[in-house]
Amino acid sequence: MEVQETRVQTDRVLTIPNVLSMARLVGVPVFLWLVLWPVFHGPKNDGWAIVILMASGVSDYLDGKLARRWGQISRLGQLLDPLADRLFVLSTIVGLTWRGIMPWWLTAVLLGRELFIAALLPILRSHGYGPPQVNFLGKAATFNLMYAFPLLLLTTEHGWLGSVASIIGWAFVWWGTALYWWAGILYAVQTRQLVRAGAVAD
Repeated sequence: MEVQETRVQTDRVLTIPNVLSMARLVGVPVFLWLVLWPVFHGPKNDGWAIVILMASGVSDYLDGKLARRWGQISRLGQLLDPLADRLFVLSTIVGLTWRGIMPWWLTAVLLGRELFIAALLPILRSHGYGPPQVNFLGKAATFNLMYAFPLLLLTTEHGWLGSVASIIGWAFVWWGTALYWWAGILYAVQTRQLVRAGAVAD
């Protein structure tokens, strides 16, 4: 696998792609507050939580596409985009698990992948590299999970809507989880290639 790095095209901070990523970051605590509301206060606010999740998925698609189309790829954007993705995934996992919608063992599988990626960062830093570049597989995994989470929230509804949401939502969960770990393994391969290339250069 050839390791490629997306070239920074601008140093601007206030670009539309960066603003979209910042909005996703702001949406994380709002979403978590909405999804955990029934745990502490009773009535559900799942409708608004689903809206925020859907908006996050749309903005995640748009910020990368617009950055490439308009030549607004920035160092800040390269940091904000994966950070917003990861925080949204983590907050959703926490919220759905706390609500009893997602089983603990699946939470452990998804969080284990995050710990696996986190373990690569000190290795990369020790060789003078930053975090691994987001690859297509990683984005595809995130898209699957971001589609799955709103559907899992809908499984709490009674009747046909909850049943259909359960079937489709869990299908996205399994695909997303498999791709999530597959992308993590590719990040490990990328890290190994960078470390070996650095050793050869030395």
